[in-house]
Amino acid sequence: MEDDTPRGRESISLASVANGLDNKGAELLESLEEGRDPGSNASPPEVGDSWSKAGPEPSSGWRRRLQPALRVRQFCREHAQLFRWICIGLLCTAYTAFLLTACILNFQRALALFVLTCVVLVFLAHSLLKRLLGPKLLRCVKPLGHPCLKLWFKRGLALAAFLGLVLWLALDTSRRPEQLVSFGGICVFVGLLFAFSKHHRAVSWRAVFWGLGLQFVLGLIVIRTEPGFIAFQWLGDQIQVFLSYTESGSSFVFGEALIKDVFAFQVLPIIVFFSCAMSVLYYVGLMQWVIMKISWLMQITMGTTATETLSVAGNIFVSQTEAPLLIRPYLADMTLSEIHVVMTGGYATIAGSLLGAYISFGIDAASLIAASVMAAPCALALSKLVYPEVEESKFRSKEGVKLTYGDAQNLLEAASSGAALSVKVVTNIAANLIAFLAVLDFINAALSWLGNMVNIQGLSFQLICSYILRPVAFLMGVAWEDCSVVAELLGMKLFLNEFVAYQGLSEYKQRRLAGTEEWVGSKKQWISVRAEILTTYALCGFANFSSIGIMLGGLTSMAPQRKSDFSQIVLRALCTGACVSLVNACVAGILYMPRGPAVDCVSLLNTTLNSSSFEVCSAFSGQQSPGLERRLQILLLFSTSPEFSLEALDNCCRFYNHTICA
Repeated sequence: MEDDTPRGRESISLASVANGLDNKGAELLESLEEGRDPGSNASPPEVGDSWSKAGPEPSSGWRRRLQPALRVRQFCREHAQLFRWICIGLLCTAYTAFLLTACILNFQRALALFVLTCVVLVFLAHSLLKRLLGPKLLRCVKPLGHPCLKLWFKRGLALAAFLGLVLWLALDTSRRPEQLVSFGGICVFVGLLFAFSKHHRAVSWRAVFWGLGLQFVLGLIVIRTEPGFIAFQWLGDQIQVFLSYTESGSSFVFGEALIKDVFAFQVLPIIVFFSCAMSVLYYVGLMQWVIMKISWLMQITMGTTATETLSVAGNIFVSQTEAPLLIRPYLADMTLSEIHVVMTGGYATIAGSLLGAYISFGIDAASLIAASVMAAPCALALSKLVYPEVEESKFRSKEGVKLTYGDAQNLLEAASSGAALSVKVVTNIAANLIAFLAVLDFINAALSWLGNMVNIQGLSFQLICSYILRPVAFLMGVAWEDCSVVAELLGMKLFLNEFVAYQGLSEYKQRRLAGTEEWVGSKKQWISVRAEILTTYALCGFANFSSIGIMLGGLTSMAPQRKSDFSQIVLRALCTGACVSLVNACVAGILYMPRGPAVDCVSLLNTTLNSSSFEVCSAFSGQQSPGLERRLQILLLFSTSPEFSLEALDNCCRFYNHTICA
């Protein structure tokens, strides 16, 4: 006879422990809320069931006692949307009061917050108007979509753009003829790419001209317009301030002595911090929103597909292996032309995490940010020039593609994952720096040994690059005397990597700011500010031979079945990406305009030295650099006579950005 006595705790099975104990109270509330008897669906009591000892099941008495709680719960569910809007309204009211208080107390101090608020309000208003008036506007514009009207509109727009460009070159380059050299460089690079195009007759000139036009307009806003220049300068300053917070974590882990003196502990932790911040922005969806807006602008103007445009837009913020993750599900079905665009966009831009490292070198932050943004439409344009579309794409539908928000479950996990993933990037950079700098030193030693055998002194890798790539630097718009240094940096970027090249550029800039002599023997110690800016644009990209393996490895891991296609076009994409950076530099050369107070070199050189020479130097230099003041004092020493030499005048005109040299 079986034992029917209750067994107490032994009746709890492993399955119930694994799945968690049931919440009988919650089940009771739900059953009462739905209006059914709590015990109607209950299973027969098992042996040892504790609920079987509880006596009679809950009846109408329980229902009456729980009725207020059920009503509150039902009310909250029915008015959840109202409560949400009330909370949002209270938060907006509190923020508005805070902003008004800050502006009243000190508007200049609150200007940044005010501008950011206005930008957010503009986007919210645009979204609201698009939702409310979008269908009506489409119905109004639909009659204008006649093919004949479209054709004449395109012709008129093209004619206006051509005439505007001619007028620009005629009026703007009259005082600075070197800008014409940069324009000629664009024509040469575009012509060479067209000569090596895969399908000459299939080139979509709409994509090419719109891409170059968007690049020019972005450069015009950033470089020439005062609001755009101030905005990007402010953004660069804020990024520098943001990156300075890395010191608190680095000093705690490594100590203050190491982060001030050792390169690895000073620069590489910035990548960790920036990667963490970018991961958080991706988790909250801000990066996806920005990428979608940029992608939409390029897609409607250039006529490209959603997948390739999204990948290129993502390359503005992330690296060549992370941007394709945005379109990972679609890689297997993309055409060869679309894959070429994905690769070119990766080679033509740099990662956001490395952007912080280069800014820490002392490279101009506004130029780096502008170069990354301008490279996106240019990469699409030149990629479609080199490898036009001859297949039928599967992604031309209006639905487009959807972006994912990553695998992180909460904000803390996103921050932790971003920091952890950056460790691989940091170790990769450190290993590459050690290897490439050692290899470069070995190559220079070998070349010097071979050169000495034929009485060629000082033969090195940099010297060879300075001769081979000097015409390229000249086509960018760099002055001929600076072309040798810029060509060296371009060779480092192409054959080693851009990290080494930017480090070299920062050394030249530091020597210029320190007031070092321009020439020490036959070695140039610094280059002009214009050459520095153009070189910053030209180096902004991953287009180097060491990146071929990184690109192939990243894409092959996402779509192994397309490995042969990736290998087929990777070298062509590398050359196209390198030309994108060069065209970027040419556009900067056309638009570059020296800023700051004008220096009248004739009046300056006629100034005689006296007790106020220091004040004169400070007034003319307009910079708080002891090195510049020292150089100017030396220059004044050689010009105390009434008739100064033409060499002194030429040095003054070349040294300053903005001069009056009549």
